[in-house]
Amino acid sequence: MSSNTFLGFDFGAESGRALLGQLDDNQLHLTEVHRFANTPITIPTAAGFNLHWNILQLWSEIKEGLARSAEISQREVGGSLASVGIDTWGVDFGLLDRSGALLANPVHYRDDRTDGMMEAAFERLPKADVFAQTGIQFMQFNSLYQLLSLVINQSPLLDVADTFLTVPDLFNFWLTGRAACEFTNATTTQCYNPIEQGWAVELLNAMEIPSSIFPEIVTPGTVLGEVRTGLASELGIEALPVVAPACHDTGSAVAAVPAQGHDFVWLSSGTWSILGIEVQEAVVNEQALAYNLTNEGGVNGTFRLCKNVMGMWIVQECRRTWSQQGHDYSYDVMAKMATEAAPFQALIDPDADDFLKPGDMPSRIQSYCQQTGQSGPATHGAMIRCVLESLALKYRLVLERLEALTDRQLGPIHIMGGGSQNRLLNQFTADATGRPVITGPVEATATGNILIQAIAMGQLGSLGEGRAMLRSSIDLGHYEPELAAKDAWDEAYSRIQALVSKT
Repeated sequence: MSSNTFLGFDFGAESGRALLGQLDDNQLHLTEVHRFANTPITIPTAAGFNLHWNILQLWSEIKEGLARSAEISQREVGGSLASVGIDTWGVDFGLLDRSGALLANPVHYRDDRTDGMMEAAFERLPKADVFAQTGIQFMQFNSLYQLLSLVINQSPLLDVADTFLTVPDLFNFWLTGRAACEFTNATTTQCYNPIEQGWAVELLNAMEIPSSIFPEIVTPGTVLGEVRTGLASELGIEALPVVAPACHDTGSAVAAVPAQGHDFVWLSSGTWSILGIEVQEAVVNEQALAYNLTNEGGVNGTFRLCKNVMGMWIVQECRRTWSQQGHDYSYDVMAKMATEAAPFQALIDPDADDFLKPGDMPSRIQSYCQQTGQSGPATHGAMIRCVLESLALKYRLVLERLEALTDRQLGPIHIMGGGSQNRLLNQFTADATGRPVITGPVEATATGNILIQAIAMGQLGSLGEGRAMLRSSIDLGHYEPELAAKDAWDEAYSRIQALVSKT
């Protein structure tokens, strides 16, 4: 009898976790077995400092999670693990030499090496042509611009690199020895052509990025192989299959949306907010380019037509700055402070460049307000409310653009991920958009990761079956728009539209 217990590793921008998922009587039960910090580190170079991921520490945490999970599965479930799957954030990567050795520590997407790289790219190939070949939202930290920075700065890495692997693909290579890029994460690089369904060789050649370093692309649910014999022996575990789920965290999260029908909107809420819909084919046209929307790979051959919005990152950085100043607020306390503040005192475009990098976010918000002719938030609570209201209004803008682009009436909005626990933002989202909001699951990424593993290993028949199981397995939250507040939100929406047009 095959095992019904799966191990999912989910890496976010702040932390990682290993969760066991057990399928039992048409229910999914999750158990967290290991949680750890994901803290970037700065490394000095001759030219200054670079921000990196601590990739070897994260690999150590994977080994720890594997050993713990195998032991728990044997002791408490009475059997071995069915498989393991890993998902992480997108765009960042490692380069291997021809022997398979990692050449350098992967650089963090918030590092400043990509400053000015989009402009440099458009000198080599017009912006419209880049979009036509990739269908991906323009963000300066995309892999394309990270690679271009190596070209422009004449990095020796590209001279000796043999293989490009995004972060989850690197971990999968270390687990199995198979070098491949999983589809959903490959699309985030802006080096993939969704029309030709392969690496964007013409684009890479224009940027002088060697296309030969890009490996095979595999679909979500591919069994990559088994954990290497030597690694299994080191950890004292049985060899088990390694499945590539949707290795991009949002791809896995969307797989776990407990929705019915096809016209639902999904919102992955966390450090980043990513709002979108599922489509059967990538939407690559002038209007999608004008809206700066993105076509990221999904499961079952779909694409996620969506847009990245800065998300809870701004709140996290405010909290960090205030903590350094002696105000150690919990997220619950901050939500209460925001609730008590007056509405719509000030608004920001969350995606303005001012808010991308780490730093004194409260000062940046005040500066942004001054530059846009607004009085800045007078209290910490007012500042948090400003951010949350602005996020909800930006969601409305993206949603209306998705409807215009696809000529579809969309709704309801399914919010999943850690941000789905922010009840104030959930209500603001319902009020701003005029749509019902359904929240859950909180651990959407790990849940989707495990669902795809279960399908790959024959424990579930389809994604539709998995989503139906989730509807009966978890408690969902429901928020309805408050009609009495509609006029105030409509007026605020006109203000955010003006701010977006300026930035």
